Amino acid sequence: MPNDTPDDTLLAANPDASATATPQAAADGRSLTERAYDAIKHDIITLRLRPGETLNEAQLMQSTGLGRTPVHQAMHRLALEGWVVILPRKGAMVAPVSLNDALEIIDVRMINETYCAGLAARAATPDDLAAIEAVLARSQAAIAARDVAAMMRIDRDFHLAISRASRNQTLAELLRGLHERSLRFWFLALSTPSHMEDVYEEHLELFEALAAHDAERARRAIARHIEEFRTHILKAI
Repeated sequence: MPNDTPDDTLLAANPDASATATPQAAADGRSLTERAYDAIKHDIITLRLRPGETLNEAQLMQSTGLGRTPVHQAMHRLALEGWVVILPRKGAMVAPVSLNDALEIIDVRMINETYCAGLAARAATPDDLAAIEAVLARSQAAIAARDVAAMMRIDRDFHLAISRASRNQTLAELLRGLHERSLRFWFLALSTPSHMEDVYEEHLELFEALAAHDAERARRAIARHIEEFRTHILKAI
């Protein structure tokens, strides 16, 4: 990916803006750059910033309430991670959505998450199961509010909790990266009617298999869950 500095005509500066944001940033312990990164990434994932949309640093400073330096640094981190494309002498844009990328991620998830679910079914402790169930319990409020962003976070946290229960740190880190890359596609898929309820039922089926320490049932449940994701992605993109 190109790493040239974006043209300042597209990434306008406002050095004084960061001073007003500093007390807010300190309130939750994150740096200004982390706050800018989280805010811009959230807007990309939830499609407030659309695939292929040109990014203007002045507008991002306004939307985040942060100054040029943290926004500029956040943009380069997002570019390194593939969320943003920086174009030499032109500026920056949100990375386009690729159906092929989505399908490749799903194929890799299918192999690794079915294995992970089997490990978790055998290794999960009562504390692991309580943590997974606590994530699952957040679903009803999100469904009632039709809060797609909240349900997306629940799905991410649910899968991460299962990864931790597998007791395989390398596998958990691999899956964390795959889930990160799935988020924008997931938001597209979950925006379809009734899908939130379907996801909850799929999660519940998987949790019941884990709680029963039934590895084969857990592998089948997560395979169905990922296959449903593939089906919705094919309809959405």
